[in-house]
Amino acid sequence: MSDVQSTETTGSTHKAGVFDIRNIIGALMAIYGVILMLAGLLGEHEPEKTGGVNANLWTGLALLAVGAVFIVWARLKPIVVPEHVEAPDDDPTRPAPQRKRPPVH
Repeated sequence: MSDVQSTETTGSTHKAGVFDIRNIIGALMAIYGVILMLAGLLGEHEPEKTGGVNANLWTGLALLAVGAVFIVWARLKPIVVPEHVEAPDDDPTRPAPQRKRPPVH
């Protein structure tokens, strides 16, 4: 409860924004959806290969819908980045830092 009050009083919550993976996936799906939709509308339709269905058009529309769902999901439930994250100094599974080797002449 105190964490909620402290962020509300300071108003300094930081969100992932553009770097949220859902935005990136949604944008890529939407771009591919537009390309396939245009190919379905403007390209040659070969109904004998797809059983009479314009596969590019329908796949493009489906990708646009899924991309929109990802982007809306990211907008409605954004990822809040904590202001302070402590470094895991005592993690035994973390590899040790690599030492720089002097250049060989």
